[in-house]
Amino acid sequence: MNLKHLLSGLALAACAVASQAQVAVVVNPKSAAAAMTADQVAGIFLGKTSTLPSGATAAAADQAEGSAVREQFYAKVAGKQAAQVKAAWSRLVFSGKATPPKELGSSAEVKKFVAANPDAIGYIEKSAVDGSVKVVLTVD
Repeated sequence: MNLKHLLSGLALAACAVASQAQVAVVVNPKSAAAAMTADQVAGIFLGKTSTLPSGATAAAADQAEGSAVREQFYAKVAGKQAAQVKAAWSRLVFSGKATPPKELGSSAEVKKFVAANPDAIGYIEKSAVDGSVKVVLTVD
């Protein structure tokens, strides 16, 4: 392999890494939660718990199925792929134990939902964060 091939391979690898944007888990600015662990967040988004650390019932907002930010969120926070998440929710819904997070079409919609709902939790690209939401966890 010559140097030119090696460098182009490294450039492609760098692009692949750069396309993985940081994901921010966000809550309403009025929420008592200041920080959350990945396990706490995963528990809410996988139906293991329905409450925020404050004890309030969480209103979770998911990104659209198949979106890159959703894939990255579940892989980094819960260590699960889309099919595993779907299967887990199918079991919970069938058994009547839980209701899946509200699915929204974009980070802008998730941010709007979280900003308007004191008990909401969602995740968006870190670059989309502004004063309308509060970050409780960031994942690379």
